[in-house]
Amino acid sequence: MLIGRESDADIDPVAAVTSAAFGPPDSPPPLETRLLEELRLTDAWLPQLSLVAVADDGRLAGHVVCTRGHVDASPALGLGPLSVAPDRQRGGVGTALIHAVLGAADALDEPAVVLLGDPAYYARFGFRPAAEYGITPPQPDWAPHFQVRTLHAWTPELRGRFAYAEPFERA
Repeated sequence: MLIGRESDADIDPVAAVTSAAFGPPDSPPPLETRLLEELRLTDAWLPQLSLVAVADDGRLAGHVVCTRGHVDASPALGLGPLSVAPDRQRGGVGTALIHAVLGAADALDEPAVVLLGDPAYYARFGFRPAAEYGITPPQPDWAPHFQVRTLHAWTPELRGRFAYAEPFERA
């Protein structure tokens, strides 16, 4: 498997993988697929943090993206969606994508990556409850699943309410 930046040729395969990962077959595109389409049209889209996993057979196996968010007025990243083709789930694709996007974000001197997800899954990547760092979710009821992974550029002054890119507000 090879992890690399998403190219223009990957847009339709990414949509197909995301739709398959989040929605039942032969149904309209799920929220996550539409969210990706909208995010690509905003200034929050960071092409260097939109990564694909390509299997040895050349098929797209997964995708992850981080987009620009803010902790109060300070820049931070929001992770998601993370999509893995159903026939590749539980095979290390998601793990590889998370490690790659965290490494890329760290290399770009980003201070933190924030997400809403399963704490049992994301803890192995160093994500901790955001409240431990004084970062609050956009919706208070998200708190048990709202997490942050600090990176080398993080400083304790990064505190406050997190805001995702604008398309997330409509999601």
